[in-house]
Amino acid sequence: MALLWQLGAESLPHPGGALLVHLDRVRTRLAGWGARPALQLAGLCHACYGTDGFPEPLLPLDRRTDLATVIGAEAEAIVYFYAACDRTATYPSLANPAAPFHDRFTGAAQTPSLALRRDFAELTVANELDLADHDAAFRERWGGELLALFTRIRPLLSEAAWDDCRAVLGDGW
Repeated sequence: MALLWQLGAESLPHPGGALLVHLDRVRTRLAGWGARPALQLAGLCHACYGTDGFPEPLLPLDRRTDLATVIGAEAEAIVYFYAACDRTATYPSLANPAAPFHDRFTGAAQTPSLALRRDFAELTVANELDLADHDAAFRERWGGELLALFTRIRPLLSEAAWDDCRAVLGDGW
């Protein structure tokens, strides 16, 4: 939290409140689903390098070791993976274990492990559900698409994450 304060996350506007508040809610949601500590820390810091949907980085990529020093190498690797996702190219086939993951920073494609796909899916759902939970306009505009995405990636999600999807978004739009 101290690093995020130092980087200005508490004063950066974000749907549903300041970025720092959103980041902590994502971490809390992951904790509620029983996520391991590294994934919770990744949830807290998931926007550090910006994302395909929130392009305002708190840290430049050349400072990855700074973040790893604070949250650990495993959590930082999840943060990078999440931030690097080219959503348009990756989301349609994310649940397919052989499908490539497209890195928006490098342009490279890779086939991540099932464990990393699961971490990415859980973090994605936690992030988007937080927005849907705290911003009615966001939920109204994107709820149907999110439910379709979450249904497609259902094989990657824990029961707790899937139950939360249904609680926030319902069973259909």
